[in-house]
Amino acid sequence: MRRSPGAFPMLTGRESLVRLIGKRRRFLPNRHSLLSSASAFQSCLNLGTDGSGKIVSLEGREGLSLPEREVKDSGDGVENGECALKTPASDWVTCPVCGKRVRGGDYGINLHLDTCLTRGTKRKVTQRTLLQLNFSPRLKGQVCPVESDLEQPTVDVVRNNPHEDLVNGGHEFDRVENGDGLLLNGCARSLGSECQIARKVRSASLSPKKVATHFDISVDDEDIFGTVVDTFIVGRKFSDEKELKLGMAISLLREPENVKDPSAIKVLSADSGCCLGYLPRSLAQYVSPLIEKHCLSFEGSVTSLPNHNHDIVPIKICCHGMIPCGEGKHDDVDGIKCLWTSILQEVEAARKNPPSMTKYQQNFSLLIHEVLIRSSNLFTDDEKLLMESFTSLLDDSQRLFVRLYSRKGPWFRLSNISYPEISDALQAVNELSGKGYVVPFDCAEGLQTDEMMGILRVLTVSELREISCIPKKKGSQNSTKKDLIASALCSYRDGLCPVLPSMLLDKAGVCVKISSRAETVFWRAERIFFLNGEQDLSTFLLVDLGAVKYPTYNCTNSEQIFSSRSCLLDYEEAIEVAQLMDESLDQNDADQVLRCLKIADSRVDLPSENVSRSSISGSEAAFISCFTASWVYSKVILLGISYLEREHRYQDAINLLKRLLDCFISDRRRGYWTVRLSIDLEHLGFLDESLSVAEDGLLDPWVRAGSRIALQKRVLRLGKPPRRWKIPRSFEITKWKIKEVHVQGRPLNCEMGKKSRFYGEDGEQCGVEQLALQYYANEGGCWSGVHTESGIWLTIFGLLMWDVIFSDVPNVFRTKFQTAPLDLETDGFYLARKGLIETHLQNIHDGMAEEIIITSWESHVGTACRGVNWDRHSLSELRAAVTCVGGPCLASLCRLLSQDYRSWSSGMPDLLLWRFHGEYRGEAKLVEVKGPNDRLSEQQRAWLFILMECGFNAEVCKVTPPLPLEPNTQNIS
Repeated sequence: MRRSPGAFPMLTGRESLVRLIGKRRRFLPNRHSLLSSASAFQSCLNLGTDGSGKIVSLEGREGLSLPEREVKDSGDGVENGECALKTPASDWVTCPVCGKRVRGGDYGINLHLDTCLTRGTKRKVTQRTLLQLNFSPRLKGQVCPVESDLEQPTVDVVRNNPHEDLVNGGHEFDRVENGDGLLLNGCARSLGSECQIARKVRSASLSPKKVATHFDISVDDEDIFGTVVDTFIVGRKFSDEKELKLGMAISLLREPENVKDPSAIKVLSADSGCCLGYLPRSLAQYVSPLIEKHCLSFEGSVTSLPNHNHDIVPIKICCHGMIPCGEGKHDDVDGIKCLWTSILQEVEAARKNPPSMTKYQQNFSLLIHEVLIRSSNLFTDDEKLLMESFTSLLDDSQRLFVRLYSRKGPWFRLSNISYPEISDALQAVNELSGKGYVVPFDCAEGLQTDEMMGILRVLTVSELREISCIPKKKGSQNSTKKDLIASALCSYRDGLCPVLPSMLLDKAGVCVKISSRAETVFWRAERIFFLNGEQDLSTFLLVDLGAVKYPTYNCTNSEQIFSSRSCLLDYEEAIEVAQLMDESLDQNDADQVLRCLKIADSRVDLPSENVSRSSISGSEAAFISCFTASWVYSKVILLGISYLEREHRYQDAINLLKRLLDCFISDRRRGYWTVRLSIDLEHLGFLDESLSVAEDGLLDPWVRAGSRIALQKRVLRLGKPPRRWKIPRSFEITKWKIKEVHVQGRPLNCEMGKKSRFYGEDGEQCGVEQLALQYYANEGGCWSGVHTESGIWLTIFGLLMWDVIFSDVPNVFRTKFQTAPLDLETDGFYLARKGLIETHLQNIHDGMAEEIIITSWESHVGTACRGVNWDRHSLSELRAAVTCVGGPCLASLCRLLSQDYRSWSSGMPDLLLWRFHGEYRGEAKLVEVKGPNDRLSEQQRAWLFILMECGFNAEVCKVTPPLPLEPNTQNIS
C-alpha cells in the first residue's frame, strides 16, 4: 500500500514506515494520552517549536543521553508515561525502592530499578525486598495451559495449499474427541463458544483431505456408476449462458489449460454446449483425475434455481460410464475407489456446510476462528467474548459489519447502505448496536466535535450549503467541501450555531460507525493473523477470485510471535506512534513530529533489556524481533533523523544515531546508521571523530554491501596524512578498475534531477538503458539482452531455489498468505538450511540450472513468490540467461542471496546481456548504464566488485552527448 508522501516525499524511511503501518486506523485508542504526555517522556532531544512552527532548542533543559521512562508521579503512584499503555492492573508491580507501580516486564523493571538506585533513595533496600518483587505478573483472563502443554511446547502443523480450498487454503484441522473436551491442533480446549465457531466455519477451514477423518464411507465397484452426487455450480460470472432452467441437462468438461486451477472442470449445458460455470475446486481435484486419467464420464441436471444470477446453482451429477481409451486406463481399481471415496466425503461435508454467496463473511469468521485457536492468550475474556459472539449474529448483521469494517468511514449514512446480499440493513444495525459492534448517531445530545466533523463529511456539498448556520460569504457557491465543514465547526465553537448537532441529525439521518472497542479488537485480530500492515481482508478476496495464487508449504510452529499480551500491547502502541508520525508529516506539523520522536526515543530498548526469549534460537530471534515495539520505534527514529537532517539539526541527529547503534547491536541497518553518523559529524566539523566512526564501522560484521564501500571511501578521503599514514590492506578492492564503455547519443534533455532522454538509432525517444541495448545489439557485439536491474536475478533466484525457500523449517511460515519465509531477509535463512542449500548449489554449479528453471516454471507458474515476476520475463529469456551465465557464476550469485538477501536484493546492474556460441554454450555480460549527470551509487559499486570477484563479465556503460565540434581555424599571413 502506498500513500501520498505529503510534504516530505524524500525522507529516508518514510516509505518503509508507511508499509509497516498499512491502512491507517480510524481510531487510535492511545492518541490523546500519547500526545498529551509526550513532554513527560525524557529523551536525548532538547527541542521544541516556536510560534511559527520552526524547530528550536529548549533553554534550561538538558538532553539525556539515555532515555528514562521514569516521570513525575501522577498522584496515584503510577508513572504518567506508562498510563498511556492502558495495561491491565495485573500487568503492574510495585517497586520495592520507591513504592511506585511500574510495568511488569523485564525492561521496565530493570530500567526503573537502575534509575532508583543510581539517583539515591530514602528507603532502605535489602536483597530480600528485591527478591520479593513479583517480576512475572499473570495476565488477567489468561488461559491456563493444560498439563501436557507445560511439559513441552505446542506444535501446530498446517499444510498450506490455498488451491485445495479457496476459503481456507487447506489448514490442517485435526479433531479428536476426548471425553468432555476437544483436542484442536494439539491444544486441549473445552467444548465452549470456540467450538461453536469451529462448527460454523468448518466448511471454510477444512480441505477434503481433512474431512476424511469425519466420515466413514466405504465404496464398492457397483457404487460408482449410477450414484447421484449433489453439488453446486460456482463461478457463475464466467458463464456464457445466464438463463437457467429447472432440470436442465448438464455435462462436465476438463479445462487443463486453466492457469488459476489446473484441475478446473467446466459445467456445460448438454443442449447448447455453453459454459454454465465450474465445479467447486475442492471437488474438482478428485473428479478431474477420474475424467482425465481413468476416462470416466459424468452427466447431471440442475436441481434448483438461484435467486441471483451469480449465486451458486445446486446440481446433481453421476458417473454413467467409461469412455474408450488406451489400455490400462481402467485397471487401477484401487485408485478409482480412493478418488470416489474422497468425492463422497467432500459431498457430505458440503451437505452439512453448504457454501454461501458471501465469501467475505466466511473469510472474516475464519480469521476470527484461527486467531482464537492460536492466540487466545493475547485477548482478555471480554475481547474473546466479542469475537466469539460474531458468529451468533444474524447473517445480515455479520455481512453489514464486515462491509462497514472494510470501508474507510468512519461514519456511514443508513440511507446510503445498500447491498444486494443484505435484506434488512436497519434490523442489522439495531442488532449490531445492541451487541456493541457499532455506534449509532440518532440523538443530537452529547455529540463531540470530532464526531460532528465525521458526520459533516458524509453530507454532500449541496446539503452543507443548506445548513443555515454556516456563514454565507461572497462566492460561497464555489466553496469546497473542506471549507464548508471548517466554517460549520467554527460557527459551532464560537457559539454562533449551537443547534448544529440537531441540524446534522435532520440532514444526515441515522448514521453509524464501528465502535472503538470493536475496531480495536478486530484490528488486533487482523494484525495477528496477517502479521503485517500490507494485507487485510481483501487478500482473501484476491485468492477467492483467483487473482493471486500462494505457494504450498507446511506451517510448523512451536513459538508464538507475541509471547504475552503485554508484548502485543507494546507493539500496538508503537504502531500508533508510527501512524501519528506519518500523519504529522502529512500535516507538516513539526511539533507533533518532535513529540512522536521523543516518545520513540524514550521507549526504544537497550540491548540488556531487549532480550529475546530463551526458548527461541538465534536465527528465529532475528525475524521475531521485527514484531517488537523497539523495532517499530527504531523506524520512527530513523524517519525522525532524516527529518532533523533536512532541518540541519545535525547534533540532534547524531545523538539519535548513536542511540540506535547502542540499542541494536545485531542489525543489518547498522551500516546505513554508521554512514549517516560519519557524514553528520563531518557536517559539524568533527573530522577526527567522523574518521574514527567510519573505521570502527568497518570492523562491524553487520556493516555490509554498499554501506561498507561508502565507509571505505570515507576512510580513504578523511584518512589522508597527517591523520593516517597507511591504507589498510583490506581496501585493495576499492582500487579495482571497473571497465567503462562510452556511448554517444543525441540528447533530448540533460537536465539535473531529471532522467536523461535520448534519440535512439531508429529515431524514437528512449532512455539511456534502451540506447545502450541498441549499441550492444549492433556495434557492441551482437548481444541480446534485457533491461532488468534486480528483477531478472531475483526471478532466477526464486525459481532456482524454490524448493529451498519453501522447505520445511519451523516457525517461519505463519499464515497461508506468505510469499516467502519470515527469515528470508535474515542470516538465519542460510544457517537453518545450509545443508539443503549447498546441495542445491552444487547441482546448479554442475550445470543443472536450466533443467531446474524449466521444472520450477512449469510447476509453479503464476504462483506468488518474493522477487519472482512471471510477466516481465519469459521462460525462453530465463533459459538463455542461465545457460550463458554458467553454473559456477549462478551458484555464487545464489549463495550470496541466500546468505544475505536483504543487503544484495537491490542495486544490481541495469542490463543482462547474452550471446550464444553454438547451441548449448554462450557468454553473458552485466552492464550498469549511466547518463551524463549520473554516477555509481555505493550499492551499485559493491555489486560490480562482487560480480567481478565471482567471475562475471561486468562493466559500466556511460552515455554522453556528442562533443562540440571545434571551430575551423585559418592562418592569416
